[in-house]
Amino acid sequence: MVRLLGRSGTRSPRRPGSRREPHGHDGVPRTDGARPRRTAAAPAARRQGPGRTRREPAAGLRARLGGRSLAGQVFVLNVVIVLLLVVAAVVALLLQVRNDTTQEARNRSLAVAETFANAPGTRAALSTPDPTALLQPSAEAARVAAGVDFIVVTDTKGIRYTHPKPDRIGKKFVGTIGPALAGGTVVEEVNGTIGRLVQAVVPVKAPDGKVVGLVSAGITTAHVGGAADRQLPLVLAAAATGLALATGGTALVSRRLLRQTHGLGPREMTRMYEHHDAVLHSVREGVLIVGGEGDLLLANDEAHRLLDLPADAERRHVLDLGLDADTAELLSSGRVATDEVHLVGDRLLAINQRPTDLEGGPPGSVATLRDSTELRALLGRAEAARERLDLLYAAGVGIGTSLDVTGTAKELAELAVPRFADFVTVDLFDAVLSGEDPEPGGALRRTAVSGVRADTPLFPQGHQLRFVDSSPHGVSLRTGRAVSEPSLAGAAGWQAQDLERSALVVEYGIHSLITVPVRAGGRVLGVVTFWRAERPEPFDEEELALAEELVTRAAVAIDNARRYTREHGLAVTLQRSLLPRTLPAQNALDIAYRYLPAQAGVGGDWFDVLPLSGARVALVVGDVVGHGLHAAATMGRLRTAVHNFSSLDLAPDELLTLLDELVGRIDQDEAGDGGAAPVTGATCLYAVYDPVARRCTVARAGHPPPAVIRPDGSVVFAEVPAGPPLGLGGLPFEAVELDMAEGSRLVLYTDGLVEDRERDIDSGLELLRGALAGAGTSPEDTCRAVLDALLPARQADDIALLVARTRALGPGRVAEREVPMEPSAVKEVRAFVTRQLAEWGLEELEFTTELILSELVTNAIRYGSAPVRVRLLRDRSLICEVFDGSNTSPHLRYAALSDEGGRGLFLVAQLTERWGTRYTQHGKIIWAEQPLP
Repeated sequence: MVRLLGRSGTRSPRRPGSRREPHGHDGVPRTDGARPRRTAAAPAARRQGPGRTRREPAAGLRARLGGRSLAGQVFVLNVVIVLLLVVAAVVALLLQVRNDTTQEARNRSLAVAETFANAPGTRAALSTPDPTALLQPSAEAARVAAGVDFIVVTDTKGIRYTHPKPDRIGKKFVGTIGPALAGGTVVEEVNGTIGRLVQAVVPVKAPDGKVVGLVSAGITTAHVGGAADRQLPLVLAAAATGLALATGGTALVSRRLLRQTHGLGPREMTRMYEHHDAVLHSVREGVLIVGGEGDLLLANDEAHRLLDLPADAERRHVLDLGLDADTAELLSSGRVATDEVHLVGDRLLAINQRPTDLEGGPPGSVATLRDSTELRALLGRAEAARERLDLLYAAGVGIGTSLDVTGTAKELAELAVPRFADFVTVDLFDAVLSGEDPEPGGALRRTAVSGVRADTPLFPQGHQLRFVDSSPHGVSLRTGRAVSEPSLAGAAGWQAQDLERSALVVEYGIHSLITVPVRAGGRVLGVVTFWRAERPEPFDEEELALAEELVTRAAVAIDNARRYTREHGLAVTLQRSLLPRTLPAQNALDIAYRYLPAQAGVGGDWFDVLPLSGARVALVVGDVVGHGLHAAATMGRLRTAVHNFSSLDLAPDELLTLLDELVGRIDQDEAGDGGAAPVTGATCLYAVYDPVARRCTVARAGHPPPAVIRPDGSVVFAEVPAGPPLGLGGLPFEAVELDMAEGSRLVLYTDGLVEDRERDIDSGLELLRGALAGAGTSPEDTCRAVLDALLPARQADDIALLVARTRALGPGRVAEREVPMEPSAVKEVRAFVTRQLAEWGLEELEFTTELILSELVTNAIRYGSAPVRVRLLRDRSLICEVFDGSNTSPHLRYAALSDEGGRGLFLVAQLTERWGTRYTQHGKIIWAEQPLP
C-alpha cells in the first residue's frame, strides 16, 4: 500500500491511464521537507497482521544469507573456518587412533603369545605323539578369553598344531618364524584373509634353551580400539554447534543492519514505489484511503471512475464529495464492511472496508470498490444452473428408493413440484404396473399426480387413458421424443384429447406443458407431463432439456422397479405353488400355521405336514439362504426330497443325512454355473410324532430349536442338538425323543420370526417365550399371539410358523398281541383279529384283515426272527402292523405259474389301501392300511 504522505507531486489530470509525476532528483520520493515515510514491503507487512509479519523474516533471512550481502559473506567465511577446523580435527583423530590401535594390537598379541608359550603343559604337549589333541582345546579357550582372533601352535618347521579353523591344522604357518626359531620374538603387521592384523610369534623353549615349538597370536586392528567411535561424535557435535553459532551471529548482524537501513537502498526504494503506484492505478478495483478525520487521503483511478469523483477529491472530506448519503456515511464512519452493495448512479458497487489502525498503524480506513452490476446478472444465471444441478442430484438420490413402480412414479412427481413445475402427472402402461413389458397402443394409467394445489382439473390418479395421436402425449409415445407446448389455449392437438376437460384446464390457469416419454432401452414405459400455471412464462429450451434429463434418470428406477415386480411376482407364484395348499387329514395333531413372505424379496422358507405309517405324523420346517427365484426353486427341490425320503419311514437323523447329501450334490451340479449361489447354509428341522407312544422324535440341521408348551402353560425350548446346516457334509445329526403329554403344543418356526436387524436371536427367543406363555390354548390362538408380539414393522425375511397340539391314540383304539414263533400261532392271530374287530364294530373287515395278517404273520414266522408282535390301530383307517426282529424286507413280485409262493404280498397290496415296511432299532414293522367302512 502507498501512503498519501510521501507522494511526489500531484496526480495528472489525464484519466484514465495517467501516471505519477517523476520522483525527486536523488531517486527518493520527496516528503515535503519531512523524513521519507516507509513504503517498503517489510514495514507495511508489520502493520498487516502477525501472519505476514512472520513470513517476511524467513524470506528475508534466505535472501540475506545468499552470499551477495555483507551478512552472507560473513556467514560463508564462518562456515569455511568451522569446516577447516573440523577436517583438521578429524584427520588428527584418525591418525592418533590408527597409531594407538596398532600399538595396542602389538602389545596384546605379544602378551597372549608369550603367556600361552610359557603356560604349564604347552612344552610337554609338544613332545606327545598327538600335540593337537592336547593343545587345540586350551588354545581355543585362551583365544576366547584373551579376545584375540587366533592362537596357533606350530612345530619348528611351521606346521600348525592348532588353529580356530580345524581344517587348517597340519598346514604351513603363514608368517615370519626365523627370529623365533633363533630364540627371539617376531611382531609384524600383515594383510590376512580376515583383514589387516598384527601377529606375534614367540618360541617355546626346553629347559636347556632349545626351541621345541612356536606360538603365534594375532588380532585384527578392527577389533582393537574404538576411541574414534567415541570421540568422532564429539567432534561433529562441536562442528554443528560452531555452525549454529555462526548462523545465529550472522542473523543477529543482518537484523541489526535491516533495522538501520530498512532493508532497502535508494534504488530499491524508488523502484518499489513506482511499482506500487503503477499497480494501484491499473487494477480493476477502486481503492480509497480515508484518514481518521474523514479526509480522503488517496483514491486510485478506478475509484475516481466508479464514484465519479472530482479531480481535487483528495484532501477533502468524504461528505463533501457529492456521494450518495449511504455511501458517504459508510466511508466516513470507518466501520467494517464486507461486500456491502450500494447503488451509485447506475452501478451496483460491492464495498469492503477495514480500519488501518490495527497493529499500531495510523488512524483511518481503507475501502475497496468492485462493480458487481454484470456479476449480478452472471450470478443469476449461475444460480439457475445450480438449482437445476441440485434438482438432478436430488433426483439421483430421492428417486428409486423403493422397488415399487407406483412409489417411484410418486417420488418423481413430488420431487419436481414446485421446484420445476407447478403440476406433474406420470402415466404408465398397465402392463408396466404389473411388471410386464409395455404393449404399444395399450392403455395407460395415471400412476402419480402432484401439484401446488389439490383442486386441479387434471385426470386423477388411477384414471385409465388413451392419448390421441395429435396430442403432445401421443407424439411423445409414438416418436420417443420430448414435446413442449408453450400455449395450451391455442394447441388444437392437445385440445382434441378432451375438449371439455381441456377448457377446464386452461380456465384453471395452466398455460403450458412439457411431455417426456419414459424410455428404458428401446421400450417406452409411459409419459411424464410437466404443467405450468403459477409462473406466466412458458417452458424454454433449457427447461425442456432439464425435463428430459430428469425423466431419463427416473426411467432407470421405474424400469428397475418393473423388473423387480415381475421377478418378485414370479418368485411368489413359484413359492406358493411349492408350499402346501391344504394340510393332510390326520388325527394325531391339531395344526395351525402361518406363512408370511418377505416384503423386500421372496425367500426359501417352507414347512410341511406328512402323515406316516402307524398313525404317526411328520412335521418339517426349513429355510434356504437367499431370496428370489433361485431360493424358491431350491426350496421346492428340498421339499420334494423330504416327501420322497419320508415315504421310506426313516428316522429324523437318517432323513437329514440323506437331505444333506442331496444338497451337496446340488451344489456340485451348480458349481460350474456362475449365476447360481450354493445352497450350503440351508436349515431344516424334522420331527415325527407318535400318538400311541405320545413321543416326538426331533432332529435339526442348523435350525432354531422347537418350543414346547406343556398342558400347564409352561414354555420350554427343547434341547435338540443343532447339527450343521445342510450341505456342509461329514458331520452326523443326532435325534432326541421328547415325551409329549396329550394337549401339549409343539411350535416350529424359521429364524425370520425371532431375528432381524433390530434384535438378535437370543432376544427374539425370549420374546417368543413370553408370547407363547400368554397365548390361548388352541393352535390358531397361539399363531395369532406370536405374530402380534414378534412380527416386525418391515419384514425383511420370510416367516414360517407351525403350531401342533398333540392328541393321543388311547388304549381303546389300540390292540396288541405277542405271537409265538410257531405256524400254529396264525390261527390264534385270526381269532384275535375277529374278536377285536367285533369289539370295534368292524365286522365287514374281518375277512380281509384275517387274510392280510395271516400272510404277514406267516412271513414273519417263516423268514423273520423273534420276537413277533401284531398290533391293530383304529384311526382314520384300520392299520395292521406285524413286528419281528429281522431286518430283511419282503418285496412284491409276480409269481410264475409253477411257483409255490410269492403271491402273499401281491394279495396284501390288492386288499389294502397302502402297505410298506418301517425299520426300527430292533427290527422291522410291515404295515398295511384299510379304509374304514
